[in-house]
Amino acid sequence: MHKPLVIGITGGIGSGKSTLSNLLRAEGYSVYDTDLEARRLQNEHSAMKKKMIDLFGKEIYTEQGLDRPALGKLVFGKPDLLTRLNAIVHPFVMADFENWVLNRYPKKILFIESAILYESGFHKLVDKVILITASQDVRVERVVKRDGVTPEQVKTRMSHQLPEEIKLELADFIIHSDDNNPLFDKMKKLLEELIEIRNKQISEAEAY
Repeated sequence: MHKPLVIGITGGIGSGKSTLSNLLRAEGYSVYDTDLEARRLQNEHSAMKKKMIDLFGKEIYTEQGLDRPALGKLVFGKPDLLTRLNAIVHPFVMADFENWVLNRYPKKILFIESAILYESGFHKLVDKVILITASQDVRVERVVKRDGVTPEQVKTRMSHQLPEEIKLELADFIIHSDDNNPLFDKMKKLLEELIEIRNKQISEAEAY
């Protein structure tokens, strides 16, 4: 059985990652959402919960689960504490993702969506990376409309992510989401390239 081709999807806040992921799901592809799964694990994984409580205190959890706004306030402006939080979260999410891939082995291509693909080290678990990008003005406008926050708050969140120019250099594929060409058409074209890469890998493996 051949290993699936694993593709990372990344991009700054408001770039269109979730839109691309949802289009892929509609086409029948499996997409692992690191943010969503991290939230699930923080509530369900006993070893992870223990580490969270050891670092932040039992008050960080309510009957409904992890109090994310309270956690956000605790780590805001404290990079050392944020680093310690990430050191707890990322290994559990990575292990969960690797297990997710193993359980989907008949699939030819799998995707993982992560805003911090490079910062978290998740890029080491993928074969290729798609960067979805848009101009800062467009991204700010999208997030203001989506989250009901101020442009200044969005720009602050952007400043905590890896600069776009670095991600542009690192990515294998780039999709611009702020022009007039439909994202669906761009995705279909990219899928054709990925299927070709996957088929080539299989041919080379079988040649040995």
